[in-house]
Amino acid sequence: MLPDKDGPGAGGGYGSAQGEDPSVSLFREYLRLRTVHPEPDYNAALKFLDRIAEELKLPMRKIEVCPGRVVSIMTWEGMKPTLKSVLLNSHTDVVPVFQEHWKYDAFSAFKDAEGNIYARGSQDMKCVTIQYIQAIRRLKAAGQRLMRTVHLMFVPDEEVGGHKGMETFVKHPEFQQLNIGFALDEGITVHCPGSPGHGSRFVENTAAEKLRQVINSFLDFREKEKHRLNTSECFTLGDVTTINMTMVKGGVAYNVIPAEMDVSFDLRIPPTVNLQDFERQIKQWCKEAGDDVTYEFAQKHMNQNITSTEDSDPWWGTFKAACQEIFPAATDSRFIRAVGIPAIGFSPMNRTPILLHDHNEYLNEQVFLRGISVYERLIPALTSVPAFVEDSLEKC
Repeated sequence: MLPDKDGPGAGGGYGSAQGEDPSVSLFREYLRLRTVHPEPDYNAALKFLDRIAEELKLPMRKIEVCPGRVVSIMTWEGMKPTLKSVLLNSHTDVVPVFQEHWKYDAFSAFKDAEGNIYARGSQDMKCVTIQYIQAIRRLKAAGQRLMRTVHLMFVPDEEVGGHKGMETFVKHPEFQQLNIGFALDEGITVHCPGSPGHGSRFVENTAAEKLRQVINSFLDFREKEKHRLNTSECFTLGDVTTINMTMVKGGVAYNVIPAEMDVSFDLRIPPTVNLQDFERQIKQWCKEAGDDVTYEFAQKHMNQNITSTEDSDPWWGTFKAACQEIFPAATDSRFIRAVGIPAIGFSPMNRTPILLHDHNEYLNEQVFLRGISVYERLIPALTSVPAFVEDSLEKC
């Protein structure tokens, strides 16, 4: 392995003496775009996608769904464009980084001697964006013709809830015009008021006491779910509810008992759990901590439309035949399902530690390249699903 000609300062790491695969180079280029919250550089992403659309000779339209928030769509029209289309969705934004905990610059796309590419977004989900693009590039270069139309959609703000992205866009007439039949594609704060006072006293009914009760209830449930996952051979991460405490706020000085404290949890609930029942459980935990303890969802989506996984379903049957890896988190797919369109969150990253939102997020270049091949098989399969009753007779 030889050092890259760009050197570590420009992405660095190591590449083969014969040169890097162009798909890997494109992936690393995209990773270097700082589309990171709280101020993602969406303009850089749009310029990048404009160039890709020109290379692929695909028309691209842009819809500004909110000020400064643009949804971009490349379209490869099928031979039967009146049939329901296939949507390949991905988001352009990434979560913040704590650079002091990273081995390398989180936006350098450093590649080590083993071919591991370190960057924020390498797993979530810039890899999928480039895998879509390169699979389409290969199919077009091979002269492939698709029966159904394929839309590649690139949305903003998924990592902050999608309110100014997909959630808004699915209500637009432009979304309806896409005539989508199938799509491929992730919290709660509890408020505890209490009696304030000087830190030298045993004050009753403090916010911290209530906070402890809330934390214990959530984390005890977390342990039960973790035990279910670890003791069942049938369960995967997507079969259990994951809970993680992510933020605690409160206090103004070390010697002042605070009048209020907040604790936030990240909740990932599988579609098999009744959301109304789960919320009732949360209400009970808060009531046990104190009658004045309240909660507020950062994102609340009570619609539980579930994509069919029956073998008789034409979309699922085709997907299952090609691959069986589902992404166990709340993505923008939930907004697509809410309007009645079957959607599956899928990332072809086998034999890879799950490092989404974690320090030192990385993806091996060979795993990345195999993912392109997966989509190269999957896209023609999905677009070849025969016409069925739900297919439109004409474009909406």
